Amino acid sequence: MAIISALGRGNAIVVDGTSFALNGDNVSYRFHANTTTGDLITDHFGGPVTGAIPSPVEPAVNGWVGMPGRIRREFPDQGRGDFRVPAVRIRQTAGYTVSDLQYQSHEVVEGKGPLAGGALPATFGSAEDVTTLVVHLYDNYSSVAADLSYSIFPKYDAVVRSVNVTNQGQGNITIESLASWSVDFAYEELDMISLRGDWAREATRQRSRINYGVQGFGSNTGYSSHLHNPFVAIVDPATTESQGEAWGFNLIYTGSFSAEVEKGSQGLTRVLLGLNPDKLSVNLGPGGTLTSPEAVSVYSSEGIGGMSRKFHRLYRNHLIKSKFATSDRPVLLNSWEGLYFNYNSSSIYTLAEESAALGVRLFVMDDGWFGNKYPRDSDDAGLGDWTPNPAKFPDGLNPVVNEITNLTANSTTDASKLRFGIWVEPEMVNPESVLYHEHPDWVLHAGDYPRTERRNQLVLNLALPEVQDFIIDFMTNLLSNASISYIKWDNNRGQHETPSPANDHAYMLGLYRVFETLTTRFPDVLWEGCASGGGRFDAGVLQYFPQIWTSDDTDGYERVGIQFGTSLAYPPSAMGAHLSAVPNAQTGRTTPTTFRAHVAMMGGSFGLELNPADMDDVSQEEIQELLALAEKVNPLVLAGDLYRLRLPEDSRWPAALFVAEDGSQAVLFYFQLAPYVNHAAPWVRLQGLDSGARYRVDGADEVYSGATLMNLGLQYTFDTEYGSKVVFLERV
Repeated sequence: MAIISALGRGNAIVVDGTSFALNGDNVSYRFHANTTTGDLITDHFGGPVTGAIPSPVEPAVNGWVGMPGRIRREFPDQGRGDFRVPAVRIRQTAGYTVSDLQYQSHEVVEGKGPLAGGALPATFGSAEDVTTLVVHLYDNYSSVAADLSYSIFPKYDAVVRSVNVTNQGQGNITIESLASWSVDFAYEELDMISLRGDWAREATRQRSRINYGVQGFGSNTGYSSHLHNPFVAIVDPATTESQGEAWGFNLIYTGSFSAEVEKGSQGLTRVLLGLNPDKLSVNLGPGGTLTSPEAVSVYSSEGIGGMSRKFHRLYRNHLIKSKFATSDRPVLLNSWEGLYFNYNSSSIYTLAEESAALGVRLFVMDDGWFGNKYPRDSDDAGLGDWTPNPAKFPDGLNPVVNEITNLTANSTTDASKLRFGIWVEPEMVNPESVLYHEHPDWVLHAGDYPRTERRNQLVLNLALPEVQDFIIDFMTNLLSNASISYIKWDNNRGQHETPSPANDHAYMLGLYRVFETLTTRFPDVLWEGCASGGGRFDAGVLQYFPQIWTSDDTDGYERVGIQFGTSLAYPPSAMGAHLSAVPNAQTGRTTPTTFRAHVAMMGGSFGLELNPADMDDVSQEEIQELLALAEKVNPLVLAGDLYRLRLPEDSRWPAALFVAEDGSQAVLFYFQLAPYVNHAAPWVRLQGLDSGARYRVDGADEVYSGATLMNLGLQYTFDTEYGSKVVFLERV
């Protein structure tokens, strides 16, 4: 094997013949092309390695498994003795699904451009940030080409990969399976971590030992879904939050996906992440091409927390395009749980007035403002008819929007005019709507089969250019004719009947065209994604929308776990989290206002989801103090590094610490989820501080060294369950 001795950002990609090394600050990713078979073989993915790599023992071929099934393959196709799950399955013109993709050539590119075709979201960066290797493969028997694009972001120990398959033959082929990421780990014991759930209980962390055979998950709902998130981590069994090796994989995609982890008969563990084969089946004629979504992998030798922080920094700096990525997230009040559908111009103004008096800076009018012939007074009519309801707004939206944006937020820090935001659900339509009556062919359907409704609505087919144009046009009209500075983009059901499996990916490409057009056209609008909560909390949405509503479950107790789980892959800056009324609408639980507020402050977009008139358990002054605290915390949440000090599934005292990138400040969130009567209180040890620096805690006279705070910690007690503390630290 060739000797490759290079580390550091100046040698991010080193090529020696047909051996390739991708080098980050703390990672090495190495593979080579077998000169005899042309197959790409993985050599190493983990901590930095230099010099020669010991050659693996040549496997003995006995039994049914051929040599391809006994080695670590970089892009495994189907057939020829590898019985493991392939990364690509192509049905050739003659009907068989065997491929033989061999190394042909490669090129190294400084920086990183958009993916082939430019239709999919992707990470970005200059030559100082990222270097790209493109490996060209070719099947001499079918004239199919595959280009593997690897981009290394050395600062984040992140390797990003996508695949572009092109039919260079004369017949038609069908892409039945395509993984954006595939890697084979050496024989060792490993664990798998994933995020599972459902509506109102998203992002539950699940960890299990990887056993022989296939263990996987995914979504066939048409979207990334509440059920499983397009994220998987592989860890050493001894790995914890702060120690041990962890490999994280995340798909930059909003549609149906598949994650498969297989421990083959030889003990090698294969990880695949990409498009869901059940929702693919893309036909390519001569010259046709298909590009997979991008998949991000990061390596950490500092535990699961180290993995998460690398994802967070990468996404904040090289995925989210919005100007709001790390700044200007105003405290908001959303009208939904306060008024639901029952409002008009007068009551909505009154709610906005009460919000401004509390110090809220952004007022959001949720569902219920539109529909003429079919007014939106409940969820069974009006979707698709995006004109103001004349019974509620006889003079249109402009007068009430102007009145609201002339209000002044009564903040304890500074005065500013109230901003106005609005809710939309552009991808959906009610059968009781003018739009559906005029265009029943615009919805997803499968011939004469019944059109299954959920929440009394159907899904518009965004694979159709005319549907894309309709959404772009009405949204452009809405934002051009009123002073709207925030959009909550909702999506309240999955896809049931579709014209074909290939329509799912075509829908996503149409959706991304809509997102790209509107966010480019209106860059000063703060966009928030929502899909019945966290049904589309994925990296594809984050390309365009800097924040996503994390869950419809606003119960403070539940939200600790949901937000901790979501942060495995996604930055807290992207989480929408609100203080809602009690008893909680989802769980019926009653928790203190301060506890609920402190939990919500751990999200980048903090807000209220209630009617201020119903807040009789706290004074206006106390609410104003909480809003001021949220504004003080917010910069650290938006741009700081998150350390999950204790997990809610492991302790009744979960804790998290946000540390500024320059280390000058930090904020501790500390909770008690259940009472602990007549017992000593635990200490919480901090992380991520400078051991040699001194820190002032909550403005007290006494200062402590970083070493003391990390090795001894801080101790607090709580009088009751649902206790909480927010503690500031400042380096002196």
